[in-house]
Amino acid sequence: MFDLLKEAYSEKKVFLTGHTGFKGAWMLKLLSMLGAQVRGYALAPDHPNNLYNAIDGGQFCESIIEDIRNKSELTRQLLDFQPDFVFHLAAQPLVRLSYEMPLETFEVNAVGTANLLDAVRKLKKKCQVVLITTDKVYHNNEWLYPYRETDRLGGYDPYSASKACAELVIDSYRNSFFNPNHYQQHQKAIAVGRAGNVIGGGDWAKDRLIPDVVLALSTNQTIKIRNPKSVRPWQHVLEPIVAYLILGKKLVDNPIYFNQSYNFGPFSTDVLSVEEMVNLAIGFWGNGSFIIDDVDDAPHEAGLLKLDISKAITELGWYPKMSAEKAVQLSLKWYREFILNRSNICFYTESQILEYLHD
Repeated sequence: MFDLLKEAYSEKKVFLTGHTGFKGAWMLKLLSMLGAQVRGYALAPDHPNNLYNAIDGGQFCESIIEDIRNKSELTRQLLDFQPDFVFHLAAQPLVRLSYEMPLETFEVNAVGTANLLDAVRKLKKKCQVVLITTDKVYHNNEWLYPYRETDRLGGYDPYSASKACAELVIDSYRNSFFNPNHYQQHQKAIAVGRAGNVIGGGDWAKDRLIPDVVLALSTNQTIKIRNPKSVRPWQHVLEPIVAYLILGKKLVDNPIYFNQSYNFGPFSTDVLSVEEMVNLAIGFWGNGSFIIDDVDDAPHEAGLLKLDISKAITELGWYPKMSAEKAVQLSLKWYREFILNRSNICFYTESQILEYLHD
């Protein structure tokens, strides 16, 4: 897999939004290993210990610290760079935070996506664009049926709704300006990746399960969890990151056919509850305990969500390589290495990437 991706991305110009975030920093590191020339566009890192800072991410790209809502600067930076690929990961990604700042969430996730696509519209060269949304774009009935790419979009909370809005923006721009029927004129291929609940080293965001667990375990505190029976499509961050890159490569191979949306998540038989994930983490760490943190006025969060990934398996040849159990184990190994030997964390991150790609 490493050699195939290197062939696709070596010496290619990649415009990566959200490069200072959790998923963005993993993608930045992988792109650097593949020999890509990256220009990143994002806000400054939101935590002193986040992955971008831990690996000194600025050494792997030309880093532009700016807001995705700054349309003129975003357009200037993209057109100046003349990218071969665009990967759009910049977002306000937290459900609970979206209740505190709903308007900003819609601005960043929906209008920010429109800003990016409008900049791409002005690009006068061939370009492959992969836009990242979320598994939460679906109108969630909380049933056992896994959601397919053709199912109804929606969103209860502002985060989910803002990402569904982003998908409508993408669909409109694809139809109006990047229509596959007129590809030879515009030469832009537009695809969407919808990933599940991503875990992995370097995530320190508030109100996310693994960061909360690690913080408690590393300080000998009791873990507090909410919604212990909630089921999510948990996956290690390398699963969707590699999937996005495969999708970008497929757009080069056949820009008209792969101009679609794809789910990336675990197999339907590999879904665990919050409580099961926490018990796995405690087991791998070697000690710890948890309590249920019942909050009467807590904002609504979905209790059950599954993705149908058969389309990605059939059309892209992508499939999840890790179980949820393996994903937890690999994540905790990263955090333990960070705590014990932070100066080695860039090399350790690279070793996890290579292990995944060569497994």
